Amino acid sequence: MKIAIVGTGAMGSVYAGLFASAGHEVWAIDRWSEHVQAMREKGLRVEGASGDRTVQVHATTEPRDAGPCDLVVLATKAMHVADAAASLKSLLKSETPVLSIQNGLGGPDTAASILGKDRVMVGVVGGFGASMRAPGHAHHNGWELVRLGEFGGPITPRLKKVEELWRGAGFRVKVFDDIDQLVWEKLLCNCAYSGPCAIAECTIVGVLNDPDLSRVSAACATEGFEVARRKNIRLGFDDPVAYVRDFGSKIPNARPSVLLDLLSRKKSEIEVINGSIPRVGAEMGLQAPANATLTALVLAKERQLGCR
Repeated sequence: MKIAIVGTGAMGSVYAGLFASAGHEVWAIDRWSEHVQAMREKGLRVEGASGDRTVQVHATTEPRDAGPCDLVVLATKAMHVADAAASLKSLLKSETPVLSIQNGLGGPDTAASILGKDRVMVGVVGGFGASMRAPGHAHHNGWELVRLGEFGGPITPRLKKVEELWRGAGFRVKVFDDIDQLVWEKLLCNCAYSGPCAIAECTIVGVLNDPDLSRVSAACATEGFEVARRKNIRLGFDDPVAYVRDFGSKIPNARPSVLLDLLSRKKSEIEVINGSIPRVGAEMGLQAPANATLTALVLAKERQLGCR
């Protein structure tokens, strides 16, 4: 299969590396020119829970270099989805699905508004704890679960084909009829650790083991759970605190992407992660003070650091 990964940051590089290792023709498309150059010269190295491998990929900053593909994985950050979706039309055959994988809320909706709902699938990936060690070199702490669904549901034959593609590359995969469930289950985990880790500048285990940070993390997850329940989102658990602690315990040494962005002086996705809970809650008359406060603190920290 010919697969394009649009956005090869930490997670996109993991996808690209494992698909290439499984024998697929992979196009790694990213605006980070140093990363693209490193992949061209030395290959793409992916190490961590899945092993340590260096693979050859086709790396480029221009989507049109790749030509039509069998699958496009849109793995940019949420704030870059609109531009990326508009740029990838040269990658599409008439039947090529676009799998949109972002943190927080809104990424797939943005992609669907540009590419059409019938084109877009939704992916939610959790428990990897990925980071970039250097251009051309990604690391991931865990190797947990890839959740997949059609944008409009239910499970379709093409979704099953995409599921098998991921499973064949070594990923643990689960498909869903209900995309709201898969998005919100991951969102609660993101909320529990993104804001607290960013403010405290610590790994997930730092939040788990600190009594005050742990209490804040639990409050963020509980607020998210209450908002989801008010929205009639079906979730696969009744205890949000136990759920997010179990999630975090599997990747204790990971640093969430919001923290990594701050350390790199980049703007983070905090507004679509912790910030999404008070925003959606307000639509239904619910307050989410823990998530709102953390969002404000991270945004203030971004301004202090001059993040771009």
